[in-house]
Amino acid sequence: MLDINLLRKDLPAVTNALALRGIQFDAERFNQLESRRKSVQVETETLQARRNELSRLIGQLRSKGEDAAAEMEESKQIPARRAELEAELSAIQAELRDMLATVPNLPHESVPPGEDSDDNVEVRRWLPGAADEQGNPAPLGFEPRDHVSVGEPLGLDFDTARKLSGARFMMLRGNMARLHRALAQLMLDIQTQEHGYDECYTPYIVNGKTLFGTGQLPKFKDDMFWVTKGGTDHSPDAPDTPEEFFLISTSEITLTGSVQDAILPASDLPMRLTAHTPCFRSEAGSGGRDVRGIIRQHQFDKVELVQIVHPEKSYDALEEMVRHAETVLQRLGLPYRVVQLCAGDMGFSAAKTYDLEVWLPAQNTWREISSVSNCEAFQARRMQARFRNEKGRPEYVHTLNGSGLAVGRALVAVLENYQQEDGSVVIPEALRPYMGNLDVLRPAE
Repeated sequence: MLDINLLRKDLPAVTNALALRGIQFDAERFNQLESRRKSVQVETETLQARRNELSRLIGQLRSKGEDAAAEMEESKQIPARRAELEAELSAIQAELRDMLATVPNLPHESVPPGEDSDDNVEVRRWLPGAADEQGNPAPLGFEPRDHVSVGEPLGLDFDTARKLSGARFMMLRGNMARLHRALAQLMLDIQTQEHGYDECYTPYIVNGKTLFGTGQLPKFKDDMFWVTKGGTDHSPDAPDTPEEFFLISTSEITLTGSVQDAILPASDLPMRLTAHTPCFRSEAGSGGRDVRGIIRQHQFDKVELVQIVHPEKSYDALEEMVRHAETVLQRLGLPYRVVQLCAGDMGFSAAKTYDLEVWLPAQNTWREISSVSNCEAFQARRMQARFRNEKGRPEYVHTLNGSGLAVGRALVAVLENYQQEDGSVVIPEALRPYMGNLDVLRPAE
């Protein structure tokens, strides 16, 4: 959530920054609410001063034996008016909170302008082998097949998943399931053993407060899967009122949310957390894009990276986290590039974001496999996550998150980049210790 004091101090600067993200902030309504808030607070303070003055006058009149009835009557009227003002102030503040709850973070000054992914800026690319004339990975030497055609003979099973759950789900069998697990294990081992992240096992179901804190609610409720706990009878005398819970769309929610309502000692920073979890997204609004295969599914796995850091160190941490995600791709020998997102393409909570895009030969293009963002104090303010600074005063932490990596998309990249003309898939060397030293996946005879 944005700092409301920033809007009060320099509203034009905030509205201009939000315009870079394609957001038209209702400055007129904000000013109306702020004007009324100030008026209510001034009247409240005036009434309190008048009540204090009346109390003094009443005491003086009584001490002289004079009539204080008028002053006493006026004093009696003040509490009722103050109660009205408090109710009005509460309603104004609630509307201000509701306004800010759906407003995204401001882009950092280094974020390039732009409306969508066409305006993103490539920072660097890494190729493990030869390049073509465009600087992309050289062709495989035969007509590449997509991951569905490669994977189905090896144990990628969409028919059973569709029967069990519907579209946008997958089932993996045999060595395909083992390869999927091996990818996650490699990712966790790199981040915990080499980069100092603490591995966590987190809930897969969370409450609404947690989702508000990390920015998924209220704006993106339709992108979530949710369940209810309690009775289904909504009548006034029903014994139970259902309580909504939500399936996590990323373990960023639980890892970052673990510090909500906390005041951390400065010595605890930075916190580096990682978890391998399933993620659930309804993919609302995605239309017919990526219907084929496992690029975009309702359920997928991800190894998430989160850092909770001192505000002065968050941009160093951002660059560090990008390198941590890159390490996995380099270890797998997968060609990728790093792209800085423009203002119009960033996520709701992000102040600055880098995407890692892996090369997919069958699509002859780069596809996102990781997104790493610095949210600055945006999430911390929503969830009241603070630390004690050098003066011992509570101050908001900065939060960062990133994929290290999306496991399903890594599986896609391995299948497509390591496919052989005979339909087999060479297993990257880094994964072989997790696969019982198996070096090739072959279709069943």
